[in-house]
Amino acid sequence: MAHENRQDGGGGPRGDGDGIRTFPFPVDLSLLGVGMQVGPMGAGRTWHAHAPLHRVHRIDFHVVMLFTGGPVRHMIDFAEYEATAGELLWIRPGQVHRFSPDSEYRGTVLTMQPGFLPRATVEATGLYRYDLPPLLRPDEARLAALAASLDQLRREYEDATTLPLSLHTAVLRHLLSAFLLRLAHLAVSSAQQERPGPASGDTTFTLFRDAVERGFATNHSVSAYADALGYSRRTLVRAVRAATGQTPKGFIDRRVVLEAKRLLAHTEMPIGRVGAAVGFPDAANFSKFFQQHTDRTPAAFRAELR
Repeated sequence: MAHENRQDGGGGPRGDGDGIRTFPFPVDLSLLGVGMQVGPMGAGRTWHAHAPLHRVHRIDFHVVMLFTGGPVRHMIDFAEYEATAGELLWIRPGQVHRFSPDSEYRGTVLTMQPGFLPRATVEATGLYRYDLPPLLRPDEARLAALAASLDQLRREYEDATTLPLSLHTAVLRHLLSAFLLRLAHLAVSSAQQERPGPASGDTTFTLFRDAVERGFATNHSVSAYADALGYSRRTLVRAVRAATGQTPKGFIDRRVVLEAKRLLAHTEMPIGRVGAAVGFPDAANFSKFFQQHTDRTPAAFRAELR
């Protein structure tokens, strides 16, 4: 493994100002430079020479791992997931995760660069549904369909000579969309089993979710989001509750707490700076907010993980 560093540019890791290294999609390692990769998992394979597989880091692209062996333990945003043969892990951009040094990763891994698929497909496949579970356990029929779809995608990806690049890329986008639609249906079904209720594909909730993801670090106001999106507060409450079972304020607060936990656990940023990074210029207000939602002070939470 090459020596790790914090360089910017040239495909190197970015610190993003928070001390957690973010690794970009390795375009230079992708066949013909297309915005995806698919191939076998195995020893020595990584998406970047500097990626610290044994330490937490972020990536700015999607990863889907379909396992043919196991068990494999993998940490994603403070939750430990154990996957085995026939199960999948879906890691989304920005999530903090860590590989297990004691697990043997076997199977097929798919990586996707944001922007490779058109917006309509991104919405239909729920690429940024951070509320969906990362670990997916398909039944036999769904697993067979997913495996066949992924295998077809892999064969097309590796066939770099039959078609001109423009057509090759177009075919890859169609095959990738087909695989992701199956995967998204499985993810939504899994979430519904965990929390029965209406499906969360409502446009109102989708727009709110995306707005929170962009603005949670500075905007914690439900009314401000409602006004910006052109909805009444009551409409927003109904949509978010139907999709997630939470209030809009609860949804925002959970996202803020998650980011605060990431920074407290995986960086050396002073607690005051962590609070400022998630929208609390006053350290006392941040500590009060964090303790209210976690029953621990920021300092206690950090100490527990050190």
